Amino acid sequence: MQTAEAVMVYGAGGHTGGFVVDELVRRGLAPVLAGRDAERLAGVASRYPGLDVRAARVDDSAALRAALDGVAVVVNCAGPFLDTALPLAGAAVAAGAHYLDVTAEQPAVQQVYDELDAPARAAGVAVVPAMAFYGGLADLLVTAALEGERDADTVEVAVGLDHWWPTAGTRVTGARNTATRLVVRGGRLVPLADPSPPGRWPFPAPLGEQPVVRLPFSEVLTVTRHLAVGELTSYLASGPLEELRDERTPPPTGGERSPQQFVVDVAVRRGATMCRLAAAGQDIYAVSAPILAEGVVRLLAGRHRGAGALAPAEAFDATDVLAALEAHPAGLTTTRPADASADLQPGR
Repeated sequence: MQTAEAVMVYGAGGHTGGFVVDELVRRGLAPVLAGRDAERLAGVASRYPGLDVRAARVDDSAALRAALDGVAVVVNCAGPFLDTALPLAGAAVAAGAHYLDVTAEQPAVQQVYDELDAPARAAGVAVVPAMAFYGGLADLLVTAALEGERDADTVEVAVGLDHWWPTAGTRVTGARNTATRLVVRGGRLVPLADPSPPGRWPFPAPLGEQPVVRLPFSEVLTVTRHLAVGELTSYLASGPLEELRDERTPPPTGGERSPQQFVVDVAVRRGATMCRLAAAGQDIYAVSAPILAEGVVRLLAGRHRGAGALAPAEAFDATDVLAALEAHPAGLTTTRPADASADLQPGR
């Protein structure tokens, strides 16, 4: 591997980071293993002797600069992203490297968009937060559903999981992220009404109809970064949310893909036309690895759209990425559920 093609995985010692390292190696890359904890990095390095290991804290600017030497793409898997996204993405831009992360945190995405768009454009690099299950997958689906159009009257994003075994990082992020969640009303970002009314959503197989609550993640920021949307509302199945909030729920087994099943279903209305597009798969943490890897290989090959702080479907061709994910050995299955307009009433 040439130094100019080096990919750094920050948080390589974590649960999602481990999947990302495995996926990049599977694709023939030799990622740089980076993060805050040298001991955890050593554990990953023992599986892949010969990979470069670089420990650096995000609050140590000198160590970050040294860790980024020769790196072309930075992949950040270390949350909470309210603490890591901006300093690491900023350091990547300063080093002339592209940046991707897996954040579900709206404030972290907004910080990156607000503060790094102009510097990234000047540096000629792409900064793409939320290139993962949360944020990125819905953005790809909504954009593909619009088939080239750039606006929609309403967008509804429903995330269904049969279970949620949260990682320690997910729990820490949840405690750290106390900001008011945002939705879109009248074309503007506004606070989510509290309390959120419950409802039901007719997910396609394998989940079927599930109780849901309104709970937006980073997809609100990614979709509206490049599409004009009148209203955008996100829903999460309430059963797995209760598991997430239950301290007794165990974490996933380290290094193993869990049996968790998921469906991300988007309903996009434009005038009198409604289109639904859904993606189903296994393990929300593991599936983020091929999503990220599709971004990495496109950035290395120059198959991305311009520079700046971008949404996933703004930086990459949504239809092409989804097709690649379907072809992946552990990828997604996309479907176009029938127009069930009468049933798409989550607030009922």
